[in-house]
Amino acid sequence: MNKIVNLTPAQLAERLRAGSVTLIDVREAHEHHDERIEGALHMPLSNFNPAAIPQDPQKPVVFHCARGGRSADAVGRCQQAGLTINTHLAGGIGAWTSSGLPTLRAPRKPGLLARLFGGR
Repeated sequence: MNKIVNLTPAQLAERLRAGSVTLIDVREAHEHHDERIEGALHMPLSNFNPAAIPQDPQKPVVFHCARGGRSADAVGRCQQAGLTINTHLAGGIGAWTSSGLPTLRAPRKPGLLARLFGGR
């Protein structure tokens, strides 16, 4: 049985500050567009290919998703493909934001009523 390493948001934040990991977001495009952790690469799980993952022995890969399920799945797929990747952000970006850590957010578009009535 392969082991999955669960990083806390604080642990991941420290590793990102140090530049010592490659963070990969496995959420879908609209999720990544709406809100993301700065510096994360995007490789949606829906068309995930472990062979396409950048391999840098000095910067191990860490996956993240919304809550941790898809990133754990990505770890499993990598291990099945023979890669030594074993780490993800426990609780995903939800845990990251709940910890008060920053994200990049896309500007919100006005809702339908605001577009129809000029925001009144």
